[in-house]
Amino acid sequence: MNSNKLRESFLKFFEKNGHKIVASSSLIPDDPSVLLTTAGMQQFKRYFLGEPSPYGNKVVSCQQSFRTSDIDRIGDKTHLIFFEMLGNFSFGDYFKEGAIKLAFSFLFEELKLNKQECYFTVFKGDKDTPFDKESFSILKKLGVPESKIKKMCRKENFWGPTGLEGPCGPTVEIYYKELEIWNLVFNEYFRDKHGKLSPLEQKGVDTGLGLERLAKVIQNKPSIFETDLFEPIMREISGKNERAKRIISDHIKACTFLISEGILPSNKDRGYILRRLIRRIIGLEKILGLSNNFLIGLVPKVVEIYQDIYPEIKSKEAEIMTVIQNEGERFEKALVKGLKQFEKISLKGNISGIDAFHLYDTYGFPLELTIELAEQKDLKVDKQGFESAFKKHQQISRAGIEKKFGGIGKQAGDESIKLHTATHLLHQALRQILGEGVKQMGSDITAERLRFDFSHSKKMTETEIKKVETLVNQKIKQDLKIKKEEVSYEKAIKSGALAFFKNKYPNKVNVYSIGGFSKEICGGPHIKRTSELGVFRIIKEESSGAGIRRIRAVLE
Repeated sequence: MNSNKLRESFLKFFEKNGHKIVASSSLIPDDPSVLLTTAGMQQFKRYFLGEPSPYGNKVVSCQQSFRTSDIDRIGDKTHLIFFEMLGNFSFGDYFKEGAIKLAFSFLFEELKLNKQECYFTVFKGDKDTPFDKESFSILKKLGVPESKIKKMCRKENFWGPTGLEGPCGPTVEIYYKELEIWNLVFNEYFRDKHGKLSPLEQKGVDTGLGLERLAKVIQNKPSIFETDLFEPIMREISGKNERAKRIISDHIKACTFLISEGILPSNKDRGYILRRLIRRIIGLEKILGLSNNFLIGLVPKVVEIYQDIYPEIKSKEAEIMTVIQNEGERFEKALVKGLKQFEKISLKGNISGIDAFHLYDTYGFPLELTIELAEQKDLKVDKQGFESAFKKHQQISRAGIEKKFGGIGKQAGDESIKLHTATHLLHQALRQILGEGVKQMGSDITAERLRFDFSHSKKMTETEIKKVETLVNQKIKQDLKIKKEEVSYEKAIKSGALAFFKNKYPNKVNVYSIGGFSKEICGGPHIKRTSELGVFRIIKEESSGAGIRRIRAVLE
């Protein structure tokens, strides 16, 4: 069964069992405490907390997901950064027994997997949370012998929340021939920012079944990289280093989807992740002896795999290739400097972990490239030292993200909300002054300034910049009211609301209107009236790539 049929089979199975099919949400989540969408449940988080669901109490989805937590394991047989997560969800409807029975029915009746090849894990309990005796008993009733039910610790069988706080609970994990394929999460608790657990009034089910891993099983392949979700990419990459080829195929797919969301390479947040991925695969391109700009030719292969499911990546194919090419050219310059630094470091002898990390962090050298260069000089690289430095860097980065997204004071947060509203005014002003060919390509907001990337073929003139700035300030002075409506996606589009990430929205969306001037689908939040904004000032207009301009602006 090919992956498209497998994806469809999952969705249709749960639809037949009373679930509403909900489209994948964007990789850019509404939840400000996380940079990217890491799980299918994120778009449903508020429904687990009791907010009425517009889809009913049972839904099913195939969610685009992005996780960097396993980046050091990419290149093995089963781990990925970008993947699709199949999931079924219950908001106060069925719970443990219903979820486990549905999983059994899909795997062993619909797909006809051999149950004898499976084993299961449950949460064994600890000082904070009791043993999941209920799930253990349900599995036994369904004919699973105790010898195939393993009791595991919190790290293995207690999931959540996504972000700094939210619903969480014990899990049942299903393994097929030693490969974890399905995680059934039973949301019984709410964890706050301080780690305190309290019982949820409404219990819920949140499951995740990796499409790529399921395809490996159903297509009987040695690794996920030999399934039809990767094979068109892998066959284009020559060379004997299998791990490098797998990393390239994973990362080019991840980069393609990030750029399709309007994310551009930068030194911060999502843009930083994108830049690191592009530069890592360019380094691996060098190791495999591939030609410059070889990676650009892989983008159409990614599009070939997904264009029927996510047509927006087809429409943005040229833009995606341009962004990767531009970043590649920038990185070539950094490589020259990095090679000079490597030569200096190598004069001391073997490469320490700190020096290897410095090459990675400052010049973008992937560890693999440093090892390759070192081997040419009969030198060794301290891999453990590099990993230690890398993990320390990750911890610092996470702390910074929590400070930025989770620890913002009320005043700073209010400033960010104002700039979010100002971004909508700027977007519409650009479309009026430069033409409706202007489309949002990315944005970033801090407590101090906004950054807005948009499609436009040439540098703005001083007159155009002044006209945009004046128009935004006119709308601020008019004290326009900001109105929020929750409507169907189709109704929002018919009403003229702007939306640039098609097929990434749920069936019900929020539309924010600023007087009769601006109307966009947006997750919010926004201020009440434009007069709260003060004075809008553009501080810089610059290029952000071929056919893409960038504006930085502040409120005073």
